[in-house]
Amino acid sequence: MAIYTIRTTSGREDIVIDLLIKKLENTEIDIKSIFHPAEIKGYIFVEAAPGNVHKIMQGLMHIRGMIEKPVKLEEIQHFLESKKTRIAVSMGDVVEIIGGPFKGEKGKITRIDKVKEEITIELLEASIPIPVTVSVEFVKIIKKSAQKEEESEQKEEEFKSTGAFENIGSSDTEKDSEEKQ
Repeated sequence: MAIYTIRTTSGREDIVIDLLIKKLENTEIDIKSIFHPAEIKGYIFVEAAPGNVHKIMQGLMHIRGMIEKPVKLEEIQHFLESKKTRIAVSMGDVVEIIGGPFKGEKGKITRIDKVKEEITIELLEASIPIPVTVSVEFVKIIKKSAQKEEESEQKEEEFKSTGAFENIGSSDTEKDSEEKQ
């Protein structure tokens, strides 16, 4: 078995995978795996014997052909490794959904699931608060929570209260004249 590349219509990779899986359910064709890295548009990878790949792709929509030369596992290994994303959101942040059915909607974060890397937000523009759970990858922060802003303002006030900014630029003679008055 080897890994082969199937060319597809760009943006239709998931549809092609679904069609391949449905076709596999009704046949005895031996396909070990099918995957599509999000970083590569217009291509999916299939692990199977070359004859099986040709059989399974016949007559399916959005398939543009197959690259006959097998792909070495080392060439695509980095697509198979899971990448840890750091969750940089906090409760109360206002975010915009950038993918999925709620794309363009804005909401406030009400729950964070670090294990699943998902957040639950309440949509701001809805007349009734609707909780929506989405992956952290599908949001961008529009405004940090007021709590975070207050913490940074508090730190700034603490710094100023240490006297670090007092008497900067004033000479000793000015201090002496102030003390005499």
